[in-house]
Amino acid sequence: MEAKMMNNPDILLNRAKALRLNGLVTHWDEIAGADWLAAVLQWEEEERSDRSMRRRMRAARLGHFKQLSDYDWHWPRRIDRAAVEDLMTLSFMNDAANIVFIGPNGVGKSTLARNVAHQALICGHTVLFRTASEMLGELAALDSDAALRRRLHHYAAADVLAIDSCAVLRDVESPGCKPCFARRAARATQHNIRGGAATR
Repeated sequence: MEAKMMNNPDILLNRAKALRLNGLVTHWDEIAGADWLAAVLQWEEEERSDRSMRRRMRAARLGHFKQLSDYDWHWPRRIDRAAVEDLMTLSFMNDAANIVFIGPNGVGKSTLARNVAHQALICGHTVLFRTASEMLGELAALDSDAALRRRLHHYAAADVLAIDSCAVLRDVESPGCKPCFARRAARATQHNIRGGAATR
């Protein structure tokens, strides 16, 4: 039954239109009954999906990380496994909720964040993974309001923005960074209020 539905001419035509295969659509009456049509559309859909995944993976910059299936749930000793597994369903995205992993160094906070971000990529979402110091460095290096707005838009445009490393607090307090960041943070806050930029 499912195979018949997938080979339904109207469904195939809609798939061709969604793929913007204008040449096929224009000559649809000539090819609608062809045995190869469904396979060609499936190949094109799969190839585009693969390209999209590779492109979003490069943009996300997740790097190498341990898969959740290999995560040692016995370390740290106190961890809410059910809560982490619930995060992997991405239900928090429906409420645009923020997630914060809290714990000492070396317990796997970054690994968990990367796994959640990777799950979002698999499900077709856009992701940015950055350390807080990277973001601070990028903001501090900007030399105009227009550049600041573009960078903030870049951060806010992703479906999931994962920010790693609370060492940013130490960076902000450093003599070289604090004055510059204070100016940038004030301007960033002002632009967020004006533009209604989402925070994640």
